[in-house]
Amino acid sequence: MAVRVAVLGAGGKVGRALVRAIAETKGAAVLSAAVERSEFPYLAADVSQLAGLSPSGLRLTDQRPGKDVADVWIDFSAPAATMANLQAGAAAGAAMVIGTTGLSPSEKEKVAAAAKTIPIVFTPNMSMGVNVMLKLIADAARLLGPGYDIEIVETHHRLKRDAPSGTALRLAEAVAEASGRDLATTARYDRHGDIGPRTDAEIGIQTLRGGDVFGDHTVFFLGQGDRLEITHRASSRDTFAHGAVRAALWLAGKPAGLFDMQDVLGLK
Repeated sequence: MAVRVAVLGAGGKVGRALVRAIAETKGAAVLSAAVERSEFPYLAADVSQLAGLSPSGLRLTDQRPGKDVADVWIDFSAPAATMANLQAGAAAGAAMVIGTTGLSPSEKEKVAAAAKTIPIVFTPNMSMGVNVMLKLIADAARLLGPGYDIEIVETHHRLKRDAPSGTALRLAEAVAEASGRDLATTARYDRHGDIGPRTDAEIGIQTLRGGDVFGDHTVFFLGQGDRLEITHRASSRDTFAHGAVRAALWLAGKPAGLFDMQDVLGLK
């Protein structure tokens, strides 16, 4: 039986990509609800047509789906909306895939609390490539050891609000965990003026913003005499959408718990 999926934030760029990605599953998933904010200019439009597909008759609404309408909710919205959606999803008993970035520590705690009653996949980047990259950089950090300095550079479009990106922070967490460092004390987010020599323990995290870049992330391992660079570049929002739909298919029927894309891809 097809997994019924509700997309929250369905009228946005990623939301439209999600609608297309669900259609491409060839019946493994079916779009059962499409939700947007009440002031969205195309509210009540045919969501499939809005996404560039043939009309389906399913229209955008500002009402979240009720119980038994969807098996999984996919949320790519804004932090405040995600918190409201999280509460509603828990009340409806729906599994949730959350791709919203920029959540505060307290908001992340609310996600973890909700996962005690419903299954949730929460990750700052749904791209399968990025999640394979997380494993590669953790392996590299362990194998190369303390003789290599670690720097992370991320680039996104000029409209992105949060910095560093959630993906850059997750990359930093991965290399910190693998190399036995405390990210809270070793992360270095800016360099300006006479800062002295680089410390052995610090992990540099630098942010670039401009143009229409979907998302570029590079982790540098800089040694004496050589360096290793591991890069992921997103060329389309479709990569995030396909990853989120894969997560929804994996999550359907799972017990309550907090999962990430490493779980979905079997990389743990």
